[in-house]
Amino acid sequence: LVLQPDSKYALPILIGSIIIIITGVLDDMIELSAKIKLGGQLVATLIVVVYGGVQIDFINLPFGGKLEFGMLSIPITVLWIVGITNAINLIDGLDGLAAGTSVIIGLTLAILAYVSGNKVFSQYLNVMFIPNSGELAIFCAAFVGACIGFLWYNTYPAQVFMGDSGSLMLGGVIATLAIVIRKEMLIPVLCGIFLIENLSVIIQVGYFKYTKRKYGEGRRVFLMSPLHHHFQKKNYHESKIVIRFLIVGIILAVVSLVTLKLR
Repeated sequence: LVLQPDSKYALPILIGSIIIIITGVLDDMIELSAKIKLGGQLVATLIVVVYGGVQIDFINLPFGGKLEFGMLSIPITVLWIVGITNAINLIDGLDGLAAGTSVIIGLTLAILAYVSGNKVFSQYLNVMFIPNSGELAIFCAAFVGACIGFLWYNTYPAQVFMGDSGSLMLGGVIATLAIVIRKEMLIPVLCGIFLIENLSVIIQVGYFKYTKRKYGEGRRVFLMSPLHHHFQKKNYHESKIVIRFLIVGIILAVVSLVTLKLR
């Protein structure tokens, strides 16, 4: 609010974030039904997409050219944002894990936003120049600052817990910023921790149902899912699990930045 980033996307992202936070707070307080919770997320997403103009119009293919989405761009964007918004929910299971990984991702997005908005750097690195996207580095800095301030009280043993009011907002902002700076295809790498955690749940549930149908009893791949609970069951201390996940997150962030020059 003090620095007033000169980007047409800043206000829509802020409004959408506030709506998602309100949805999360209500869910934490009175446990909203899945439909109402999803409805709040859709309202926030549509504000960003329709009012803010944040859309995945196309993706650049690895070996040249691009894939245009046309009329499908809006539904694809909505699914993308809502999907990632909920993905971070699963990682919010250990003290400091969600906030810590969000700090790493937020810093990386700030660098990517600045590079994309700087004509000299964007030409040198051969990435799309997006006017005023560098201003979103201010938004990213506020995002990171909020996470660090929260993390001070959320480290083990936590005095404050995130709940849906925090995790849903973090996922929504990360998903939206990635679209604005045209780095959607880096998200599976940059947010690899989220991807692995969600895949562990999908694998666990899928295998359990398959073995129950075939053998009459459900079997598990992991001791417990999401993956961080598997390591808890193996008697790893909570702090060790979080720090190691953060180390992996830093490595993935560095890989994401390195791909700029590799391209």
